[in-house]
Amino acid sequence: MTNDHIMGLLLAIPEIAAWPQMATILTRTADKVRMDWLLPVLGCQAVGGGEDDALPGVAAIACTQISIILADDLLDEDPRGEHQRIGVGQAANLALAFQAAAFRVIDLAPISAPLRAAVQGSLAALALKTAYGQWLDVQNFQGEDDYWKVVEAKSTPFYGAALQVGAQLGGASPGVVTALYAIGVQLGEIVQLFDDLEDALQVPAGPDWTQGRNNLLILYARSAPHEGRAHFVDLLSRVAEPASLRQAQQLLIDSGAVSYAMYQAVMRYQAARQRLADLHLPHPEPIQQALTAQMAPLSTLLQQLGLEVPPELMI
Repeated sequence: MTNDHIMGLLLAIPEIAAWPQMATILTRTADKVRMDWLLPVLGCQAVGGGEDDALPGVAAIACTQISIILADDLLDEDPRGEHQRIGVGQAANLALAFQAAAFRVIDLAPISAPLRAAVQGSLAALALKTAYGQWLDVQNFQGEDDYWKVVEAKSTPFYGAALQVGAQLGGASPGVVTALYAIGVQLGEIVQLFDDLEDALQVPAGPDWTQGRNNLLILYARSAPHEGRAHFVDLLSRVAEPASLRQAQQLLIDSGAVSYAMYQAVMRYQAARQRLADLHLPHPEPIQQALTAQMAPLSTLLQQLGLEVPPELMI
């Protein structure tokens, strides 16, 4: 499936075609097909459906993700966000427009009424859960229990729903649809953990450091018992200084925070692969490959940090 397929379907929707700003964002965002957008294809193929069957789901998931990114960048005050180009008000309105466009795609899709209702129900649940997760995220909770609560609400529904919608469009049974949603949730957790690793180790310090956002590594180094804990807490107020950030990031390694995040990712990877194997689907390989592709960068990151790569990451 190419960008031309996705863009052709979206730009054929009258409301999008009549709104140049939506088309501009679509074109800019779709410089290349994102793996996230293709998750409905993987879910559809896994249950025996075809790529074309999944196209409405891909377009709807693409619109949903653009909506989420627009809102998330606003909340994070991200200097790279679209709101920096067009203003906060227009970005917020476009976030709502893309969320609505996801439903419009399915409304116009040549599928049965019961299937349309099921897919739109999945998209509605995704939108509501993610909004709640974004609300939780800006509360800047402190404990690990709350961290996972935010991840469950904000980061995982997108991945669960993307596989779920694909499975629905592929004609899967309700039990298989539910199981693939759960696998998508575990994939979403892996994605979030890798994002945490990247955000915690980036230079200069990003919002996870400066705004106290929920990041498992920073949370671990701040709260777990280790000899550098007091020094780490002291450094948190000075991470805008390059030297302080370097020290804080070294403490993420020394305290075991990096290893802990890696461990959590490996556990979810293994659980997702087992759950997928237990389903005995016609074609599980695309989902297996997606899980493996998400884990591969972790090995590279460990090597860059000079840390030992565990056997579980030798994939």
